[in-house]
Formats: sequence, C-alpha cells, structure tokens
Amino acid sequence: MDEKDIEILRLMQSNAQLTAEALGYEIGLSAPAVQKRLKKLRETGAIEKEIAVLSPSKLGRDMTVIVGVVLERESRMHLDLFKRRMRQAREVQQCYYATGEADFILVIAVKDIKEYEAFTQEYFFDESNVSRFTSSVVMDRVKVSLDIL
Repeated sequence: MDEKDIEILRLMQSNAQLTAEALGYEIGLSAPAVQKRLKKLRETGAIEKEIAVLSPSKLGRDMTVIVGVVLERESRMHLDLFKRRMRQAREVQQCYYATGEADFILVIAVKDIKEYEAFTQEYFFDESNVSRFTSSVVMDRVKVSLDIL
C-alpha cells in the first residue's frame, strides 16, 4: 500500500459514493488507475465494507446505551454463543470482546427505556451465563466515527 492508496482510503472513508473519476481528480490519477487500486483494496480487505451511516434519531432509535457485560464462564463455547447472539441482535450496533472490568462492551441503539428493558430481559436476564451488566445512557453524541485515517 502506497501513499496514493492511503489518499484513496482517506477520501473513501468520508464518502464511499465518490466515483473513480472524482477520486482520480483529487489525487492525480486516471479513473482506470483508481478503479484498479480500489479493486485491490477491496480484495485485500483494506476496504471491508461500503455502507450508509443512518441517523438513529430520524429512524426512531433516539437512545444509545453503552453496556459492559460480565460473563459467568468464558469457555470458547460460551464466548462463541454470546458473540453469535450479539451479532444477531438488531439493537446492537457494536460489540467488543475486551479486557478490563467487563468481558464485552456493547453499543446499543433503542427507541426508549422500555425497549432497552426488553433487550436486557431477552439477552441478559434470560441468559444464564451473564453474571452482571452495567449500563450508561448516552446524553449527547459528541463524536461518532468509523474513520481510521
């Protein structure tokens, strides 16, 4: 990966809809050269996914909750089961297996406290391997980003 690839990635992470022509204009390459580089960046996994970032408030998901989850047991089977359940839960935006006080850190988007309560019932209280969890309700989205560069 060279500096031109880095420039392409920097531009793409802020606007994945930029055409090869627009990218080429910005960094001084032809559109076919940019297309070739984009293909390679996708194939190597440098570009994992190109997505639309949606507004939670415009879609009725006004409440964001940061949750720390402590598991009772951390065998591979129990970890895999919890990870699978979190991947399938539509409320979970992000899930991290982490070091520290909690085994998992979750970012959850819900409509309101009632919906969060229902989530905790289904995924925490009804799950025998969840020892405990802590919740922090987000008061203001100061910075939300997936930018790397």
